[in-house]
Amino acid sequence: MRTPRHFWKTSAVVAAGLSGALVLQAVTGQDSPGSAAGGAPGPVSSKAETTALQVSGDGTTASLGKRDTAPFSMLGVTWSDPAARVGGTVEVRTRAAGTGNWSRWLTLDGDSGQGENGAARGGTEPAWVGPSDGVEVRVDGKDAAPLPQGLRLDMVDPGSGEVTALEPAAYTVDETGTPEPTPTEPAPGTPTDPGTGTAPQPDVTVTGTPASETPATPTPAEPTDPEPPVAEPSDSATSPPTASPSPSVSVPAAPPSTAPRPPVTSRATWGADESISPEEPSYLPGERIKAVVVHHTAESNDYTCAQGPAVVRGIYAYHVKQLGWKDLGYNFLVDKCGTVYEGRKGGVDRPVMGAHAYGFNSETTGISVLGTYTSTAPSTAAMTSVARVAAWKLGQYGVSPTGTATLTAGDSGRSYTGRTWAKGDRLTLPAIHGHRDGYNTQCPGDAFYNKLATVRTWAGGPVSGLTLKSVTGGGSSGTTAYTKAGITVNWSATTPAALVAKYELLVDGKAVTTTAGTATSAKATLTAGTHQVAVRAVHQSGTTTTTAAATVVAETTAPTFTTKPNLSLRTGTVNTAAVPLTLKWKATDGAALKEVRLTAPTAKTYGPTVTGANHTARSGAATTWSLTARDQAGNTAGASVAGTPVILQESSATRSGAWTTKSSTSYLGGKSYSSSAKNASLSWTFTGRSVAWVVSRAATSGQAHIYVDGTKAATVDLKSATTKYRDAIWTKTWSSSARHTIKIVVVGTSGRPAVTTDGIVYLK
Repeated sequence: MRTPRHFWKTSAVVAAGLSGALVLQAVTGQDSPGSAAGGAPGPVSSKAETTALQVSGDGTTASLGKRDTAPFSMLGVTWSDPAARVGGTVEVRTRAAGTGNWSRWLTLDGDSGQGENGAARGGTEPAWVGPSDGVEVRVDGKDAAPLPQGLRLDMVDPGSGEVTALEPAAYTVDETGTPEPTPTEPAPGTPTDPGTGTAPQPDVTVTGTPASETPATPTPAEPTDPEPPVAEPSDSATSPPTASPSPSVSVPAAPPSTAPRPPVTSRATWGADESISPEEPSYLPGERIKAVVVHHTAESNDYTCAQGPAVVRGIYAYHVKQLGWKDLGYNFLVDKCGTVYEGRKGGVDRPVMGAHAYGFNSETTGISVLGTYTSTAPSTAAMTSVARVAAWKLGQYGVSPTGTATLTAGDSGRSYTGRTWAKGDRLTLPAIHGHRDGYNTQCPGDAFYNKLATVRTWAGGPVSGLTLKSVTGGGSSGTTAYTKAGITVNWSATTPAALVAKYELLVDGKAVTTTAGTATSAKATLTAGTHQVAVRAVHQSGTTTTTAAATVVAETTAPTFTTKPNLSLRTGTVNTAAVPLTLKWKATDGAALKEVRLTAPTAKTYGPTVTGANHTARSGAATTWSLTARDQAGNTAGASVAGTPVILQESSATRSGAWTTKSSTSYLGGKSYSSSAKNASLSWTFTGRSVAWVVSRAATSGQAHIYVDGTKAATVDLKSATTKYRDAIWTKTWSSSARHTIKIVVVGTSGRPAVTTDGIVYLK
């Protein structure tokens, strides 16, 4: 068991009592070149304030009343015996700095479930509360075992990275020097100043035993092997700079991985003050990682992405300076924006022994996501980074992220669901599992735990949720797409792009285009014919998934108009500006007709089965009607027809019998002819291919015979329940234009003999 080392960075007076070197930086009003904020990466100092809790006489409750404090952003409740735990409820609330606003009560996880040989104190998980200047604590252990002794509140200011004049930047300890004095802690129940708590202690960790207690002997977290022989560290060339282990420890090799290494923010970059944890790192006894344990830090999710490094520094300071661990417990940390931070030093690509999973540290690596995920699932960015780190680390040792691992328990234990085991038992767990699987803790929270299956799939593959969304380049009919040649295929997947090695566009089973894993579409050119098109996703693990194939027809044959466009007059109300007519056509295609578009004199689009449409045209004006047939592949064919509607008014007719003239603005030209005389007639001669007789109608209107070129064609009844003017009541159309004569003859219908006519309209 190692003896934990604790370091204070206070003043030159304290430093003078130790054998070492105190490094000062005299910089005022600007970031130092070595600061972690604004300049190059460098160590950032943290400060701590501790205040003993007031314990009740029966030892079942404890509290700390509302009080002002020095600025802090992270806190935790700790106690003297590192092997003890708080069985009750630990709650804190804080006052946002400078606002006077108090937070809701925050419940702290009463036992971190982690383990570090030589730890000085036990404690809750630390909680990030943001910049604060006031605090209140309550601990209720009435329904559990008595509270552990030496309860106190630890508040950490992780620092900003800004260095002021003559602030100590680092302190190097000579192990042969005189050990630093150990501050003592108030005995349980000793009151503190109710106004402010204990005085702020810059970079101070109180690790001594309360005067009234017998020092507790820390219980080893799990067995460890003897120190390995000396070797020089050799991190991979791509690794960011990390603290070099002492030459007294053998550094294992960094094996290559089957998965790519994700970006990792080094300790130097997030501002780790290496002076507070100078001990050399330890490595897994078997130099092999068998599983990844996923954690959350059980703190607020309200931190910003820019605060991520400060949160990590706060956890680091809490673990090392408040609990007496030799280093940060987790191997990796991930913030909600997906940034990955190097945790415990020793080389991110080495099998570093962490202190994150009691009883199973010697065979696992730990990844903790900053925040609490009991009811809110972690962000996709955070889950993606956890999956990437897990895949990379397990890939170094040939472990499938979707498989299982058999771990040997370093001590007896119990899981969150009640599973128990004895020391030395072999437990089979998922290769990526939650902390609760190996310890009685809620970590990593219900919402996160329920997402671990997704994390495993993302890490191990294959790509999930792969769907071919569309094939564009032409149109589609049913499940078949059409194109002249070029296509764009669009797809989606639920596996994050960072875990996808590539996508391949398959045509008839062969890859014709390869894209990056970030792509969601690809282009290809097809030869004429029918093809099967699919997308294959290649996960970073090499596993593949292929979509269902889509049928795509490539063809370049244009549609045809099997019936050329033609015009005919139709019944309806006639105006000089709007003569009713019908445009007809029929288009076909060898593959699939998509539509027929009318492009002039107006724009309309018709479906592939439509063969006609009603329109109007101005009388006396020649109009060309242009159509374009388009198939699903985009091939087109055009056709047109021209026509001029002509109005022949009643006055241009040849009359027989008695007819009278009627005047009204409702008539064409303001006048019409009316007759009630049997056999009275009007006739018009014209040259055209379609004709319509235009009349006025009422309830008293009679009947008329219609003759075409001397032959009776119809008898038409003009009677109407409502009065109508300029009504094209009868039409006739021929296949071609020719000279014709239309004659109307009054029938003399009994009781309603009158026939009133405006004339005719013909189409030339």
